Amino acid sequence: MERLSEWSNDLMRMIYPKVCEVCGYSLAKGEDIMCLHCSLDLPRANMHNEQFNIIHQRLAGHAPIDKAAGYFYYYKDSSYSNLILNAKYHNRPIIARLLASRYAQEISNSGFFNDIDIILPVPMHWIKRLRRGYNQSEAIAQGIKNVTGIEIGKNLIAKRGHSTQTRKSSYARWKNAQNIYAVTAPEQLESKHVLVVDDVVTTGATLLACCEAIHKVSPTTTISVLTLAVTHLS
Repeated sequence: MERLSEWSNDLMRMIYPKVCEVCGYSLAKGEDIMCLHCSLDLPRANMHNEQFNIIHQRLAGHAPIDKAAGYFYYYKDSSYSNLILNAKYHNRPIIARLLASRYAQEISNSGFFNDIDIILPVPMHWIKRLRRGYNQSEAIAQGIKNVTGIEIGKNLIAKRGHSTQTRKSSYARWKNAQNIYAVTAPEQLESKHVLVVDDVVTTGATLLACCEAIHKVSPTTTISVLTLAVTHLS
């Protein structure tokens, strides 16, 4: 049966070949999302061991951030931007989940996840989620859980919808994210270490709003953040 399954998978690859999300070339057996070449050339951020990295700087506010990690740098004109765009807008949340699992595996030996108690995905208002069909941040959380076993919480909620942050200025992003997020059952987070996850951090307005919502109702909660991508601000 196992050999039959392998033959079936090989046949499906011939009929519907999987392609690299970055370069578009067919993936070899054992490859997923990206080909080996694109995986090796991924512009990794390598900032999870830095005590005060770019993400910390962008999230400097009322809510202190303990640890911060970002998988790779995001450049809008790079083919690697397809990883985020396809996961977010083109009905491919599996990309976010698999990338998150890859990243979690890469940094698990660093101790980044050792004292994390709960993973909290950046929430999406229910109307927007219904329209899109999924929340890519939830897929990221699931990818991390698959590697670490850390439970995913539903304490962060979006009280109202908001317009997309894309193409907004730093101030407009901050203003757009104000008073959107809230925390349910804050007692569940008291004295816990939570990991807030999102797909990409630009100015940090969305993540900061989430972290400040947590800190406001549960100041004893330790907050860390993880994103798949980190933009370079011009």
